[in-house]
Amino acid sequence: MKIDGYTRTCGLIGNPVEHTMSPIIHNTLSKRLGMNLVYVPFHVPDGHLKEAVAGAFALNLLGLNVTVPYKSEVIPFLKDLDPLAEQIGAVNTLVRQEDGYKGYNTDILGLYRAMCGDDVKIEGENVLILGAGGVARAVAMLLAQKGASRILLLNRSLDKAVCVAEEVNAVAGRRLAEAMPLSDHRKLPEGERYLAIQATNVGMYPNVDEAVITDDSFYQKIHTGYDLIFNPSQTRFMKLVKDHGGRAFGGMKMLLYQGIIAYELWTGAQVGKELEEEIYGRLTKAMEK
Repeated sequence: MKIDGYTRTCGLIGNPVEHTMSPIIHNTLSKRLGMNLVYVPFHVPDGHLKEAVAGAFALNLLGLNVTVPYKSEVIPFLKDLDPLAEQIGAVNTLVRQEDGYKGYNTDILGLYRAMCGDDVKIEGENVLILGAGGVARAVAMLLAQKGASRILLLNRSLDKAVCVAEEVNAVAGRRLAEAMPLSDHRKLPEGERYLAIQATNVGMYPNVDEAVITDDSFYQKIHTGYDLIFNPSQTRFMKLVKDHGGRAFGGMKMLLYQGIIAYELWTGAQVGKELEEEIYGRLTKAMEK
């Protein structure tokens, strides 16, 4: 890769960032598309987010991705906010404007593109969400926007799930989302089949043998399971869904597409299917290592 006085820089800010696979996505895109752009991770210590955003703009960085724990904290330091990101209350992509950065949430756009690619339907579906954190909230907003019939948030802390459900219902303008204690999952009606989205970090490497729910009766009610974790490539949640006859998908394509959409926002490039598949293969090989 040639680096000269015209090279633009994008990167990732978070704490930690050392584990990231995003450079695989963005530097491969630059190489294949002939873009004079490099992507690097930046570890931002606690208490230095404001300075990091201002410094990135001062240094003429074209754009940034934002990862934990700063996806909501970064919002006050932006000049503009995409309506979807504002609704979700979280940002993972900053795009340079004339007087500052504009925030987007390509995580949720990436999830929707991945679900469409996997032929997972949202409209008219009864959906279970495991978790009630920021990711679960974003997923619930997406489901409301895309026409889910009913959303049930299952979480250990009922209060958190109630808060998310109320926010979703306020946006939807109707009673669409409900909260349920995780321990009540056995009360789900027999004969009902659900799309289930696993939106916690339970089962993430290195704790690969864990799942939020392990009860067989729960998985008999799942026709499709989507785990937002990408490491490991097959979580215990996914295995349990498959063992009971359902389709199961992991978070690798969401990771891929959130990165591609961010790159398209930064550069105006359009990424084709063949290049998407090449990068997906590179991510998969990197995961195996």
